[in-house]
Amino acid sequence: MATMESLIGLVNRIQRACTALGDYGGGDNAFSSLWDALPSVAVVGGQSSGKSSVLESIVGRDFLPRGSGIVTRRPLVLQLQKTEDGQQEYAEFGHLPRRRFTDFSVVRKEIQDETDRITGKTKQISPVPIHLSIYSPYVVNLTLIDLPGLTKVAIEGQPESIVQDIENMVRTYVEKPNCVILAISPANQDIATSDAIKLAREVDPQGERTFGVLTKLDLMDKGTNALDVLEGRSYRLQQPWVGIVNRSQADINKNVDMIAARRREREYFATSPDYGHLASKMGSEYLAKLLSRHLESVIKARIPSITSLINKSIEELESEMDHLGRPIAVDAGAQLYTILELCRAFDKIFKEHLEGGRPGGDQIYGVFDNKLPAALKKLPFDRHLSIQNVRKVVSEADGYQPHLIAPEQGYRRLIEGALNYFRGPAEASVDAVHFVLKELVRRSVGECQELKRFPSLQSTIAAAANEALERFREESKKTVVRLVDMESSYLTVDFFRRLPQEVEKAGNVAGANAAAATNIDRYAEGHFRRIGSNVSSYISMVSETLKNTIPKAVVYCQVKEAKQCLLNHFYTQIGKREGKQLADLLDEDPALMERRVECAKRLELYKKARDEIDSVAWAR
Repeated sequence: MATMESLIGLVNRIQRACTALGDYGGGDNAFSSLWDALPSVAVVGGQSSGKSSVLESIVGRDFLPRGSGIVTRRPLVLQLQKTEDGQQEYAEFGHLPRRRFTDFSVVRKEIQDETDRITGKTKQISPVPIHLSIYSPYVVNLTLIDLPGLTKVAIEGQPESIVQDIENMVRTYVEKPNCVILAISPANQDIATSDAIKLAREVDPQGERTFGVLTKLDLMDKGTNALDVLEGRSYRLQQPWVGIVNRSQADINKNVDMIAARRREREYFATSPDYGHLASKMGSEYLAKLLSRHLESVIKARIPSITSLINKSIEELESEMDHLGRPIAVDAGAQLYTILELCRAFDKIFKEHLEGGRPGGDQIYGVFDNKLPAALKKLPFDRHLSIQNVRKVVSEADGYQPHLIAPEQGYRRLIEGALNYFRGPAEASVDAVHFVLKELVRRSVGECQELKRFPSLQSTIAAAANEALERFREESKKTVVRLVDMESSYLTVDFFRRLPQEVEKAGNVAGANAAAATNIDRYAEGHFRRIGSNVSSYISMVSETLKNTIPKAVVYCQVKEAKQCLLNHFYTQIGKREGKQLADLLDEDPALMERRVECAKRLELYKKARDEIDSVAWAR
């Protein structure tokens, strides 16, 4: 059978582990929701209602700051852990995890100092909690949250919003369905005016998780008592009311210890004519046991949902750990293997972009199908083959001896001049594809999740890939320019062999005087127009050829090379590097390293919590 101590102690250990990781509830992430899913007890009451005295009575130690006005200015998460009989009592703070406090007057001072560290020596408040664990054989396993006292009026040094600020802070705790509300009200005031009961009624209208506590029973006017409240006639709760008799201010001034105070409290109820019949259900010791038993029942009911939450969080954490990657080995061989694996991951994504698995590769086809034909159409052949320019080029090519039949040198000069214009679109196609490939490298580097861990390697791979693309571009430019030069170096003879036949056919149609007409046309506008037309036809033929061959050359020299050996030169260089240089490349982003460590700690916490919950559940 799982004991109450094992269940509540388990919850306390999980809460302490959460606290060590900075998770103390109220957050919007899955991790702090574990804290929120664990039951705890929030102590709520007006200022000077006796909250601090109730807590000290439960703990059995005088350890809380005291004074007039607002003393509790930050939430105090107090975790009580029962130890073996005879062991020394000590306290530990969440912000001082390895320091043990055995002098509880020093604990009080540390609470005050830690409060001042956030709020300053003012009357301001802060929602940032202080975490304190007390280990003692004289306590029950319990988590209590001491909250700033509710107030109705801002005092000097406080903003006007302090009243609402305190209430909002208290609400963030008591609104949680797993929070047990310990509503503290002084017995010498009308229960109808109790700030704690008013707030508890709003967040827990059925009174299912509210425990009413009446303090200062010994300070009530003579002839009056609080039986109507304690017996549930004035205000009924699902949980019982408990009366408390705290130490008086005189006792506090005389340093009356808590053991003596508890004895006096028991004597008060046992001998009281009003409360004697309730003595066994009154007092701080009974209250602590009552809360502990209630927490046990709540925890038992919550175990399935807590286990479900933990399992879901473990899955999310393991997924994130896979995403972040495992820690890097320290030996050079393993580091080199890691670098090559990361390069392959990048290369795989890059190829997917080229081959259509990811967007971007289609832009290369757009260069060939749209940009290159459009650029070829815009070439200034109309100007180059105008009658005036044809006459000028042909005349200059003839020199002092005009051509006799066909101006071959003129033809060649006109064609060579026209072919030179193809260099621009050819080189522009190379550049356009180069920029597409560079953009695909940039995208691939960014999309490679594994590389995000290593900014140095990420930038090195990007630089190596871009250097390779530059080499491919230079080779591609040489190739496409060669294609244009080849067209200039050897003209297609068959095209020109057909031209005299066509002239002859035209002459037959013209009649017997064709020869004479030809001699006249040789120096007239029609002759030069025919030359321009012939050259234009030849250039159109070459344009169609280049429109097909330039994409082939670009794909062969740039795209194919990028697919097959984008990082080959980098592989050669990386194999020559020493261990220190490899380690520098695997210098992770500090934020990712910190996140991985945090996730690993959380994962360890959740798995341990799951194992402990499973063991307790099986023992039930």
